[in-house]
Amino acid sequence: MLKERIITSVWFVSLLVIVVWFGGEPGFTILMVIFGILAALEFYRMVAISKAPPLTYFGLVWTALLILSRNSELLPALESYLKPVPVTPFLLTAAVVPPLLWLLSRRQKEGAFTSWAWTIAGILYVGWLLSYLVALRGLDAGRNWVFFALFVTWVSDTTAFFIGRRFGRHKMAPNISPGKTWEGAMGGILGAIIMSILFFTPTPFHLPLIYWQAILLSILVSIFGQVGDLVESLLKRSMGVKDSGKLMPGHGGILDRMDSVVFAGMVVYYYVIWAI
Repeated sequence: MLKERIITSVWFVSLLVIVVWFGGEPGFTILMVIFGILAALEFYRMVAISKAPPLTYFGLVWTALLILSRNSELLPALESYLKPVPVTPFLLTAAVVPPLLWLLSRRQKEGAFTSWAWTIAGILYVGWLLSYLVALRGLDAGRNWVFFALFVTWVSDTTAFFIGRRFGRHKMAPNISPGKTWEGAMGGILGAIIMSILFFTPTPFHLPLIYWQAILLSILVSIFGQVGDLVESLLKRSMGVKDSGKLMPGHGGILDRMDSVVFAGMVVYYYVIWAI
């Protein structure tokens, strides 16, 4: 299992690094759309075991649209087309209202509202949160900001995993994720801080951060990344499944691998637009 986990991490990280570095904003957006559709499909398959299955195809389409809408090159065209209606409120409204109307016209009314709620949950949890990485890529020095979110999260997850296995004694949330410990969480924060050095020293990844800003942001990324991991663990426990899918041996599914990253991207994005 550990060998599979390492091999999967290597190819997954390598793919993302290559696309972020060489693919520009369009290539990165396309990759996020692909990951978003796969992750949303895993989400809907998990919740489909309930008595009120979601509107999967509608959810997949709107997940992709939300991610695409945050592309800084595509957004002006959408704004021009929809003028004077703002793009994001329009897409969110279009995600909420049509499925409600369709469910009203359906003969079977039992569980209709739950079906709608799961559909919207998938769109927001996967599409909206993942779209922050695309928005982050479109900012000044966006490539390096994305690398910050990805590298700090990966190192945080990795150090939390190994330190938790070796030294973990005090359970963090035994009813949600029995394997997570406070020792592992602290190790993840420490790993994130060490990784942040790469971004305030003269390197190809240098960002306009002084040391205390980089440390603060890395701590926030680590904390919110671990919260994102717990959120997905809660979802899986609620649905009675171990993994979201099987696409990533040793990790589970795409959603299992991106649960921390989507929260990290959101945190870094807001930090940049508010504090930099």
